[in-house]
Amino acid sequence: MILSLDTSTTVCSVALHTLNGELLGCYELYTERTASSRLTMLVQDVVAHTGRTLADVSAIAVAKGPGSYTGLRIGVSTAKGLCYALDKPLIGINTLAAMTEQIRAFYAPETLFCPMIDARRMEVYCAVYEQGGPELVATNALVLDEASFADLLANNRVVFLGDGSDKARAVLTHSNAIFPDVPVRPSARTVGTLAVEAYADGRFEDLAAFEPYYLKEFMTTRPKQQVSV
Repeated sequence: MILSLDTSTTVCSVALHTLNGELLGCYELYTERTASSRLTMLVQDVVAHTGRTLADVSAIAVAKGPGSYTGLRIGVSTAKGLCYALDKPLIGINTLAAMTEQIRAFYAPETLFCPMIDARRMEVYCAVYEQGGPELVATNALVLDEASFADLLANNRVVFLGDGSDKARAVLTHSNAIFPDVPVRPSARTVGTLAVEAYADGRFEDLAAFEPYYLKEFMTTRPKQQVSV
């Protein structure tokens, strides 16, 4: 089996798949703030409630990013800790690729997909995928405006998905821009789907060197200096 974790955003999810891709169980928490602190509890629950043990797991998969700095750090740290403790290999899955996997089957073969995770102001983390194919546009941080994706939209129908797509909807008026009515959030369910393929291909991470795919440096602000009165 493969145990998959996703803490890329405020969604915290854990899934368990067999090596032939059957979903055995999935727990997801949706909160206004990151639920990553509850990750260990979800791992214990999904394993126990499917009648398995952690010793039955063949590999650990984790959504490697992009996404929330804190969420990714907690998810990757937990995944690596499990790998060390259980002596299992680690599989890293791009969060955006896993989001796209949720809706591929509902669209025509020529459709393009642009998953988006909300960043600051008009910025999003995004990529563009072909139907059933690799990245057409590599994962990047993009500040959206009216000209964004103009070349792709001129000749392709593009599905914009994820919480960052609300920003795209506000500025992209091209008739080829498609916005699903149902929200698409990062989930360990499709992290696991892609991890099954990676496991079959032997695509494992270097456990010691693996780091989250933050995409951008973590931005902090200095606290204001207190002034004595």
